[in-house]
Amino acid sequence: MHRHFEHALDALKTDIIRMSSLAEQAIAGSIRALLERKPELARDIISNDDQINLMEVRIDDAVVDLLALQQPVASDLRLILAALKINNDLERIGDHAVNIAESAVQCAEHEPIKPFEDITEMARITKEMLRDSIDAFIHSDPEKSRQVLANDDSIDALNKKVVSDLVGVMREHPDRIEHALDLIRVSRNLERVADLATNIAEEVIFIAEAQVVKHHLDKRGAWH
Repeated sequence: MHRHFEHALDALKTDIIRMSSLAEQAIAGSIRALLERKPELARDIISNDDQINLMEVRIDDAVVDLLALQQPVASDLRLILAALKINNDLERIGDHAVNIAESAVQCAEHEPIKPFEDITEMARITKEMLRDSIDAFIHSDPEKSRQVLANDDSIDALNKKVVSDLVGVMREHPDRIEHALDLIRVSRNLERVADLATNIAEEVIFIAEAQVVKHHLDKRGAWH
């Protein structure tokens, strides 16, 4: 029975890693579609979202089986509960990739406007946060998770700058309002992906240290 439980737990971790790979590819592809003006690539991202949704259901079912049949305790229980939350976060990242891809299709119909540089930097940091949060999960590395938490402020600041710059563009060029709004949506979706990567990092800290970390606060209410 114990051997079966260990096998099921390993399979759950493997599925989370596969799910994270799909989510990473979706985000990277949607950003590439935007920056390289490739609407067909964006449409591929949109159509491939079903893979992520199916994987989410598979992982949910595996978690239910482990909880119902194995009655895990201590660190194993923390891992399973965290996997359930991470699974949901990864599915939502896939949804945000679809949102970005939809904006990429619209943006391909217009000439590029600033601040593409800031969106490119947001995308770079966001992808790094997602990759690091999953690496932290694979290696049970709370310190790497805390590095992810620290990067979230940079994304928030960049998002504010992007929105402010694009509002200025809309004031000066009313004919570019629709395009500017699409870029604002991209920026906000990237911000949400960064928030979800932060959630994953928080779950890794919970698994490794049995410590609940929310909104960058530790249990004493002090900022990390």
